[in-house]
Amino acid sequence: MNRDVKIYVAGHRGMVGSAIVRRLKAGGYTNIITRSHAELDLVNQAAVAEFMKAERPDYIFMAAARVGGIHANNVYRAEFLYQNLMIETNVVHAAWQAGVERMLFLGSSCIYPRDCPQPIREEYLLTGPLEQTNEPYAIAKIAGVKLCESYNRQYGTRYVSGMPTNLYGPNDNYDLDSSHVMPALIRKVHEAKIRGDRQLVVWGSGRPMREFLYVDDMADACVFLMEKDVNDWLINIGTGEDITIRELAEAIMGVVGFTGEIVYDQTKPDGTPRKLMSVDRLSALGWKATTSLSDGIARAYADFVS
Repeated sequence: MNRDVKIYVAGHRGMVGSAIVRRLKAGGYTNIITRSHAELDLVNQAAVAEFMKAERPDYIFMAAARVGGIHANNVYRAEFLYQNLMIETNVVHAAWQAGVERMLFLGSSCIYPRDCPQPIREEYLLTGPLEQTNEPYAIAKIAGVKLCESYNRQYGTRYVSGMPTNLYGPNDNYDLDSSHVMPALIRKVHEAKIRGDRQLVVWGSGRPMREFLYVDDMADACVFLMEKDVNDWLINIGTGEDITIRELAEAIMGVVGFTGEIVYDQTKPDGTPRKLMSVDRLSALGWKATTSLSDGIARAYADFVS
């Protein structure tokens, strides 16, 4: 990408979008377009079409989405399905109408079947049933992936779908009703330490395994894919390493300085048993994550405290 190209970052106020903006600015890109939800409701088809026609960006980073953890995904199933379908459909279609040839659509590792072979390769998409707790969100993201693929095949666009693993870092959501496991545990451990608790309650059994990617590494991968002009329609973005939820809780406790005992609330769901992404395709292109989990947790905790 030339440094003067016009780039639209959808969802720039979220954790992912803000990280992409930081990375673009650090890379010398100056013509970055953003719109808040108040300025542009991406669920509104006419508004999105008007915006895209007026601005005609050269590149789009599609980071806008309705997101949340197990609880939010399971409770607000209709909203997660409807809003994400509308957002991605409006943006992709309006982008094509406005002549935008390059877009990076960001999905989620939950698009893959619940009981996938590990590590999860891109070709495992649509080979088995989804995890029920987040099925509506997964279906919406699968639709976005297939939308990009279909526009590429029919109209000759070059829209790439990046599938990041579990993300964390600055500007994360720490609301216990809607957050993912990493920020939820950071908040729980911090508050347990402040109260002087002797126990930390962790949802589920602690046995599920998860992979975690620092959000600024993810943003670097996204810009890398666009700068390299990669045309693979689906690419996993991760570290290729995972840990158990128990090990994650212990790592966070070490960073925060909480020495209590972990108690598992097994009335709460575990979710998918394991989600480890194969990053062979991305590694072959020359990209690798650089932030260690311990360093990433320390930075995320500092952000939470601030």
